[in-house]
Amino acid sequence: MALSDNSRGAMLMAVSMAGFTFNDALTKSVTGDLTIGQIMFIRGAFTTALVYVVARKLGALDHIRNIVQPLILCRIAFETIAAISFLMALGQVPLANVSAILQSLPLAVTLGAALFLGEPVGWRRWGAIIVGFLGVMIIIQPGPEGFTVASVYVIFSVITAAGRDLVTRRIDRTVSSLTVTLFTAASISMAGLLITPLFGGWQPVSAWTLGKLVIASVFLFAGYQAVIMAMRVGEISFIAPFRYTSLLWAVALGMLFFEEVPDIWMVIGATVVIGSGLYTFYRENKRKAALASKIDPGSPA
Repeated sequence: MALSDNSRGAMLMAVSMAGFTFNDALTKSVTGDLTIGQIMFIRGAFTTALVYVVARKLGALDHIRNIVQPLILCRIAFETIAAISFLMALGQVPLANVSAILQSLPLAVTLGAALFLGEPVGWRRWGAIIVGFLGVMIIIQPGPEGFTVASVYVIFSVITAAGRDLVTRRIDRTVSSLTVTLFTAASISMAGLLITPLFGGWQPVSAWTLGKLVIASVFLFAGYQAVIMAMRVGEISFIAPFRYTSLLWAVALGMLFFEEVPDIWMVIGATVVIGSGLYTFYRENKRKAALASKIDPGSPA
C-alpha cells in the first residue's frame, strides 16, 4: 500500500532526528578539543563535499540563480544562527537536557504557523503551547542554582530552528532539496571559519577528532536532507511531533557515552513538553476531521 504524504513526512522526520542526534553526540565529544568555529567549519566542509558529490551524481544541482532568492537565503540565515547558538550550549548542557528543550520545537512551529502563516489554532492548542513552554522552564530550572546561560542558547536555537522550518515550507518545490542542503552546509562552514578567531582561534586537530567530525557530517547530511524533504512533503501539524523520537536517542547516547543520567526535573519537563505537543497533534487531527465531515457528509441512504 502506498504511503500518504503525511506518512512519508513522518518517516523522514524520524530519520532526520536520528541523524541529528548521532551528529550531536559526536560533536559534543569534541567540544573540549576544538572551538565552535572550527567544529562548524570542519564538519560543514565535509558535509558540503558529501552533498555535492551526491547531488552531482543524481543530477540534482540547480542553477545558482534558483538559490539566490529571499526565502532560501532567509532559511540559511536561520540555520546558521541556530547552529552557532546550539553548539555554544552543547558542550555545557547534558545531551538529554538539550534534546528535551528541543522537543518544544513542534510547539514553536505551531505557534509560528499560527502567527505568520495564518494556520488556525484554537484556544485548546494555545493552552497546550503555553503549558509546553512551562515544561521548558522546568527543564532549565530558572533559579540561582539550576539556571545556566547555556540553556538560553538552546532556547534561542529552538526559535531560529522554528523560523527555518516555517521558511522551508514556503520554498518553491521546484528547487532541489539537495541544492538547499548544499548551500546551507556551505554557508554554515564559511560562517564557522569567520567566527573562529572570536572563539579562541584555531586549535590543533587530531586524526581521531577529525574522524569523529567526518562521521558526524554523514549523520548531519542525513538529517539535513530528511528534514527538508519532510517539511516539504507532509503537513507541519502532522509530522512535527515525530521530532520527539530524538529524545530517546539522546537519553541513550548521553548515558552510554557521557555518563549523563537525566534528573527528575528533565524527566518532568520533557513529559510536559511532549504531552503538550501530542495534544496539539490530537486537536489538529480532530479539527481536520470535523472540517472533512462538513465538506463530505457522506452519501444519502
